Amino acid sequence: QVQLVESGGGLVQAGGSLTLSCAASGRTFSSNAMGWFRQAPGKEREFVAAITRSGGRTYYPDSVKGRFTISRDNAKNTALLQMNNLKPEDTAVYHCAAARLGAVVFTRVGSYDYWGQGTQVTVSS
Repeated sequence: QVQLVESGGGLVQAGGSLTLSCAASGRTFSSNAMGWFRQAPGKEREFVAAITRSGGRTYYPDSVKGRFTISRDNAKNTALLQMNNLKPEDTAVYHCAAARLGAVVFTRVGSYDYWGQGTQVTVSS
């Protein structure tokens, strides 16, 4: 079992930056692929970033590519999402997720086995 807790959300002006953190409990973090998703009110959960268990491969949708960076520290059981040049359309609740399979990046909600409760990110214009 893996438990995930996100932190680092908040209110930021457009063009600003935030770093989200996902702290994982359990002994399997280093074997899990990790992902970040976001969900705005009235919208479906949207893929934001993914990273393999080793950190050797990452993947982003076009909407955040070049602005967001996912990373992980397996020694600290932590995954990070660095977000730069934030836009009002980035406003959402951000969730981290872990997949039992770790060697590939996953972009679909259904590919992940564990989810955090989320942290709110609000970008003002």
